[in-house]
Amino acid sequence: MKKPLLITQPSRVRWAALSLALVTGLVALFLTSCKKGGSDAKPADVDYYTCTMHPSVKKQNPSDKCPICSMDLTPVKKKDAAGSAGASDVDYYTCIMHPSVKKQNPKDKCPICSMDLTPVMKKGAPSGHDHGQMKSNMESGKDGMKGMPVMEGGKKDGDEQPSEFAVSVERQQQIGVTYATIEKRPFTHSIRAVGMVAYDKKRHWDYVVRIEGYVKRLFVFSRGELVEKDAPILTIYRPELLTTQNEFVDILKMRDEARAKNSKSVLDTTERLVESAKQRLRLWNINDAQIEELEKTRKPQEHLTLYSPFKGVVQDLAVDQGRRVMMGEHLVDVADLSVVWVWAQFYQDELPMLKKDLPVTVSISSYPGEKFNGKISVVDPFMNDATRTGRVRIDVENPDLKLRPDMYVDVELRMDMGEGTAVPFPAVLPTGKHNIVFVDKGEGKLEPRFVELGRKYGDFYEVRSGLKETERGVTSANFLIDAEAKVQGALKSW
Repeated sequence: MKKPLLITQPSRVRWAALSLALVTGLVALFLTSCKKGGSDAKPADVDYYTCTMHPSVKKQNPSDKCPICSMDLTPVKKKDAAGSAGASDVDYYTCIMHPSVKKQNPKDKCPICSMDLTPVMKKGAPSGHDHGQMKSNMESGKDGMKGMPVMEGGKKDGDEQPSEFAVSVERQQQIGVTYATIEKRPFTHSIRAVGMVAYDKKRHWDYVVRIEGYVKRLFVFSRGELVEKDAPILTIYRPELLTTQNEFVDILKMRDEARAKNSKSVLDTTERLVESAKQRLRLWNINDAQIEELEKTRKPQEHLTLYSPFKGVVQDLAVDQGRRVMMGEHLVDVADLSVVWVWAQFYQDELPMLKKDLPVTVSISSYPGEKFNGKISVVDPFMNDATRTGRVRIDVENPDLKLRPDMYVDVELRMDMGEGTAVPFPAVLPTGKHNIVFVDKGEGKLEPRFVELGRKYGDFYEVRSGLKETERGVTSANFLIDAEAKVQGALKSW
């Protein structure tokens, strides 16, 4: 007869522990199976979950968040799955980072970044639970960029009119979106240019020798000396000059004798001879005052004195005392710098706004804080083919002679351009084909607006069409907002 199996006390303890572990494992397995079959279970056609702003993130749990920006993740379908709605509901496949890519094969890659493509559903087609839920969130405007939807093919490719889209207020605050109000403003246009000072050619005199002789005496000795009006500059010795003056004195004596004898015919002849002698003296740079003095004193001079025609500065002195000079040789230049010219360069789109007598302000770094007033006198109609600029001549008062020839100066024009609707410069997103402004519609809704702009005045553009007063436009983070508009299909074409 077999003996009964006896279980000792330690064996009972081990059996109890083993039973408890087995029961715990079964319960855990049951709970795990339930969890996988619940709301957090990954569908069979989903490969992984990623962030639309950071495609490098790949997660298997749909409830996870993006570790970079904390956004909800978007499901990425498996290559062999066209979506829960079926291949017939898919319009095309695109890249979430490059929405311009459009492919018909779900196995294709993005030709720009080599990412997997995302299906874009046809308008009105069912797109599964996840896509429908996220689309509902976007339409409600409450969740914004939380759980960004798969893009839909809205209007036809030829229809470029944008539509509204939504970015939650919380998300706008995170990326730093700011707004500015569209309003009427007075426009003041400023044009700045660089110019160079030059002497006024109407106030410049160049003395050239008209008779052969010798420089007897100089009254000025170097460039830059200031000379007064009618002040002597130099004297020239010429024997023929003494002979010409003696002939002039003899003709004056003949005229006096004819007047004394009251001989009208002889008097008329001598008058003509006197005028002829005066003209000959004028051709030798003898002025009318010197001729009148000779006529009064009847004392010929063997040298010719040249006088300054105005108060000015000696610009050049090409002779020395005692040097022989030939006819046509350059002697001295005198320039009046009380009024100077400034030649400024302006671009071709600025030239139509420039008119004669337009006031101009000139400044120079040599005299900080000081302004010189001038006005436009000539707008050169010829363009510089290298710089695409046109020259403008500005007359500037220079009583203290602070502006000197060949100085570089800054030129500024301010013009009142009236009043109009203005949009801040940062609010405009130029694309080459359109100018886009994102208009705030309230509660996180934004509308891309194609606007027609006029001229730029300072930090504002003149609005010709597309915007109304009191509307608000996005002035920062425009490129992030534009990317979201592309992803949501609100902006189909640039």
